[in-house]
Amino acid sequence: MVAPRKRTGNKENIITAVASSYFRKHILLPQDHGSWVFIFSPLLVGIFAGNQFTLVSLILVVAVVAAFLIRQPVTIAIKVYAGRRTRGDLPAALVWITVYGIILALALYALITAGFGYMLILGLAGVLVLAWHLWLISQRQERRQVNVEIIATGVLSLAAPAAYWVGMGRYEPTGWWLWVLVWLQTAASIVHAYMRLEQRELRAMPVYRDLWKMGLPALIFTTLNLIMTLSLALASSLPPLLFVPYLLQWLETVWGVFHPAIRWKPTQIGIRQLIVSTFWTMLFIVTWRIG
Repeated sequence: MVAPRKRTGNKENIITAVASSYFRKHILLPQDHGSWVFIFSPLLVGIFAGNQFTLVSLILVVAVVAAFLIRQPVTIAIKVYAGRRTRGDLPAALVWITVYGIILALALYALITAGFGYMLILGLAGVLVLAWHLWLISQRQERRQVNVEIIATGVLSLAAPAAYWVGMGRYEPTGWWLWVLVWLQTAASIVHAYMRLEQRELRAMPVYRDLWKMGLPALIFTTLNLIMTLSLALASSLPPLLFVPYLLQWLETVWGVFHPAIRWKPTQIGIRQLIVSTFWTMLFIVTWRIG
């Protein structure tokens, strides 16, 4: 009676050891939780802007998500080789690089056989930006690189035209409009987030002049986005109500300028950003389709 219990216990210990060695959240998944919206927002915009959701659309989602996820274990591996993390993280990182890599390769092969091989050009941009990001990590220079983050979201925003083309079943120039429109929103979100993070360092409510100075980049960005989309809507180049989601983002920035995030936790800022971006995505989809 004793021996079987011992063997069962050994099996449980082995399973626990494997899980603790390879199923590590900080290696499996991106730790900058706000970045998820930068991948799913473009995907949803492109999917709903297209005519239909097909099996190929699902394959594209798998490819995009796998490409997004592989960045985390690759980042961990680079940090190990740069001496920023212990060697104990390397085996798990290599395993998940392999897993995500295989999934990505199979999804890309399916897209090529379905006649969408030309979209691999979009992936090339992602590879170049990832290489740049990894170089910065190896040099310990990746933090507070707003320009790199804006360019990276531009690459992630390419998911919008890709999903649109798959839904339409062919290449359509309109897909590039989706890319630009989504990129403008995500870039403005990053600038807004940096404003809120800077506000966290305030000890007390500053004078309005300092609030304006701190919020000016975000205000300029969101105001230009609103003016551009409103002008193009009035010129009938875009759906007539497509400026509405950008109006929401502009109002959020104006509110944020005069209600500084003093003593806010980064999680609070991230959750608010996620909520606003979610509403922006829903409004964009609705106003695009009714246009």
